[in-house]
Amino acid sequence: MNAVWHRMLKSAYRREPLFSFVLTIGVVDTVIGGLGDHGSLAGFGMGTMVVALGLRWWQFQRRPDEQPEATVTHYLPPYASRPQLPPLSMSKRHPPTY
Repeated sequence: MNAVWHRMLKSAYRREPLFSFVLTIGVVDTVIGGLGDHGSLAGFGMGTMVVALGLRWWQFQRRPDEQPEATVTHYLPPYASRPQLPPLSMSKRHPPTY
């Protein structure tokens, strides 16, 4: 079970690093505030979690036609059309002079 949680959290952090970071801050603040009997910190943490989850839900609910379309511009030709360069090697007989 521990490996499953680790894999799931790792995947979430890779896909949504900012959302996961803000949600983690909210969870930590809530736990610290709850255990330390600091109601304002617990409330701030819960508010942070609610805002983060709300923004993520709002992003998820957006229609695909509202999202900007990604355009790809290739500045270089494909790899196969470029000529192969010889490998660079320094001659031991004639070292470079500076």
